[in-house]
Amino acid sequence: MSLEAETKRPSWDEYFVGLVSAVAARATCDRGRSGCLIVRDRRIICTGYVGAPPGFAHCDEAGHLWRNVLEDSGAIRAHCVRTIHAEQNALAQAARYGLALEGTTVYCSMEPCTTCAMLLVSVGVARVVALRRYHAAEPTRTLLREAGIPLEIVFDEEASYPHQATEPARAPSPPTNQRP
Repeated sequence: MSLEAETKRPSWDEYFVGLVSAVAARATCDRGRSGCLIVRDRRIICTGYVGAPPGFAHCDEAGHLWRNVLEDSGAIRAHCVRTIHAEQNALAQAARYGLALEGTTVYCSMEPCTTCAMLLVSVGVARVVALRRYHAAEPTRTLLREAGIPLEIVFDEEASYPHQATEPARAPSPPTNQRP
């Protein structure tokens, strides 16, 4: 039996889902190495990954820029705000090069946050495929459903990343890997 007969050719969704991890490998914040591809007609329009704006220091170089965020549950979660989300970076690349995104499919590491979901709706994305669930994505799910944009989850599990745990009723101490 030849190697070709033993190898299953991936579907287009499987192909693009597989590329998300390669894009995410370029991310420059170890808090959430996420990637995003935006595709139309089986062609990649643009990609994005978690990282600081061009010309600015990345977390991998300068350390994290931590801010405490109060969750609806009363828990306080530490977020790194030095970086732009993968979806935001992909949208910025499209804008920079004049690429229309109407009718595209977004493939991403985890469900988009609410802000990213609002931006995806605004540019006319038609479908979102996320590898994993995001802990704070309930508003995203509602928003995409109301916009008529299908959201598909590949692995029905929550994405996990460093410093994700919450502490109710008190602010977490910043992680020790923060650099001056």
